[in-house]
Amino acid sequence: MKKFVIGAVSALSLMTSAAIAQDYPTKEIQGIIQWGAGGSTDTVMRAVTPHAEDVLGGTVVMQNMTGGVGAIALNHVANEDADGYKLLMGAENPLLYKVMGLGDKDYSDFVPINILARGTAILVANNDAPFDDYAGMMAYIAENPGELRIGSTGPGGLPSVVTAMIETVEGELDVISIPYDGDGPALTALQGGAIDVMPAVLGASIEAIKAGNMKPLAIMDTTANEYLPGVPAVTDFNEGFATYLPWGPFFGVFVKQGTDEAIVSKLQGAYAEAATNQDFVDLMASRGFTLMNISGDEAQSFLTKWQQGTSWLLQDAGLTKASPEEFGIARPGE
Repeated sequence: MKKFVIGAVSALSLMTSAAIAQDYPTKEIQGIIQWGAGGSTDTVMRAVTPHAEDVLGGTVVMQNMTGGVGAIALNHVANEDADGYKLLMGAENPLLYKVMGLGDKDYSDFVPINILARGTAILVANNDAPFDDYAGMMAYIAENPGELRIGSTGPGGLPSVVTAMIETVEGELDVISIPYDGDGPALTALQGGAIDVMPAVLGASIEAIKAGNMKPLAIMDTTANEYLPGVPAVTDFNEGFATYLPWGPFFGVFVKQGTDEAIVSKLQGAYAEAATNQDFVDLMASRGFTLMNISGDEAQSFLTKWQQGTSWLLQDAGLTKASPEEFGIARPGE
């Protein structure tokens, strides 16, 4: 009798889960974007989500929620019900929150719906900057200590990782770091002359580069990029970067842990299909992003590898608040 009751409860649970997923969504879904309008994360999410809406047969209302290097948005979604009606639309930063002392939550508190794409980092400069490539920038910093203004999106953001990479290879940089809420506002500031250099995502800067509104100094990769064929890779200037490259940001959709598996599956299916839409594929290609479109174990494996490599890069550069070991983040290769 006991086994029968347990079996009946399990069957009822599965039937209830299937019914919930079949009806989902019954109201608007909120998509909380970690960064400001016009940045890379914003661009990716607003490009793919309309196609996911078509598959879901529902509406996703997107909201930019900035601050705390993305932590405000993450904590907002983490504190809501795990019912599938709050999506976190984020980038890589949460994987560094613990080691950077920015919070006790990261993507381990969420389920990856889809890691949509990854980007390549690039160093760009204001057109009036008195140098035209990476070597020129380094010479300027050496000759003018404390004068170069470099943009940042806070601890754990792409600019902080790229800067840490440069300092690990070249030595400490005597520059002025100026923070912004995302690469969109920072690149606007760069074009206006408020800062001199910005480590950015290629996808967020490529149109302005092609329009002549800013100048590229180096692709943060081991080879030139097909979308900007005339721009050298940073390893052309210093082969020491090859130890840490290729590296880049990524963009993904997440829901809170504990969300019904059937709802998770429905969302994963919707975003997987949306990521194959030709308009989205073409946009990602034009922005220099590499499509990934992964979920489940594959997405989790990617997140783990990214967290390990980047956390230990920052640890070795002396920029972390706590060792990755404290959080069970293994050094790559161990």
